[in-house]
Amino acid sequence: MPAAPLDVETLARAPKVLLHDHLDGGLRPQTVLELAEEAGYRQLPADEPAALGRWFRESADSGSLVRYLETFAHTVGVMQRPEAVQRVARECALDLAADGVVYAEVRMAPELLAAGGMSLDDVVEAMLDGYAQGTREAAAAGHPIVVGTLLCAMRQADRWVEVAEQVVRHRDAGVVGFDLAGPEDGFPPDRIPAAIELLDRAEAHRTIHAGEAAGIASIRAALDGAGAERLGHGVRIADEVPVDGPLGELAERVRDEQVVLEVAPSSNVQTGAYPSLAGHPVDRLHRAGFAVTLNTDNRLMSGVSATSEVTDVVRAFGWTWDDVQTVTERALRAGFADDAVRARIATEVVRPAYDALRAGR
Repeated sequence: MPAAPLDVETLARAPKVLLHDHLDGGLRPQTVLELAEEAGYRQLPADEPAALGRWFRESADSGSLVRYLETFAHTVGVMQRPEAVQRVARECALDLAADGVVYAEVRMAPELLAAGGMSLDDVVEAMLDGYAQGTREAAAAGHPIVVGTLLCAMRQADRWVEVAEQVVRHRDAGVVGFDLAGPEDGFPPDRIPAAIELLDRAEAHRTIHAGEAAGIASIRAALDGAGAERLGHGVRIADEVPVDGPLGELAERVRDEQVVLEVAPSSNVQTGAYPSLAGHPVDRLHRAGFAVTLNTDNRLMSGVSATSEVTDVVRAFGWTWDDVQTVTERALRAGFADDAVRARIATEVVRPAYDALRAGR
């Protein structure tokens, strides 16, 4: 029997793994409206779900960084209460599970949700409660998922140590690692050494945003200055990967050490890093042996899902089931949850499902 077709319906059924998805970038438009109403938040640009979702996508696509950042001002603005954070986290787990995601690491900067009076502890506990509730409901609905929490510190702020402390404090409750987000230029990832030292002492996992807006120097700083195990985006390593010719020194290191790249093609096109998906280096990096994974980044702003992202890359570059399974298993191996948890998902869920798809079932 021939393999199942690589179309959106079968890819929706295929198990998928996400390593780079922002909680404040994935809200349901209806939820944004309802949370705004509950909180008395009056700044939303639309009062109907379809129109609001369209506004988020169009604003993120506008080519204006100011307007792009404004989209997050609204989602963060309606998430300043524990109940709101818990609801968004619960719905995130449900939405990802319904899309065939079996393992996800979802990130959020808790400091952004503390402006309304919550402590960082309050924020983290509300997220963890929401993910736990969502994963229970998803399993009951026949869509089991494991969700790990990544906590971001904002590069331009000075709360890195507090966020690192939260990572260590909640590591047995579902927080799996640390991230640095925000502007790469001007805010190096070793700017607050005490935070990095704290993570080092605790042997805490970390993935660092680098190689998105900035290039090779940003990637080198993330690896050497912050001890990044994975690169959030990391796609600008392609600057040292010519179509014809030898790799640059850092690119060779990243490939040889199999540093995982959390690539989000639609997001990269949206923010202007590349002109189109066809012009994006995701396939070139994958073919050259880099540890590429496929990710959503911000599902609301980009109007994407894990399924749509994989489908678009498959169509653009002629990927096969082998390619899709490779990036899926690679992402699972690179996850920060317990080895036993990820090994179980690989042997009991991912491989049997891909075997069945190849067999046309």
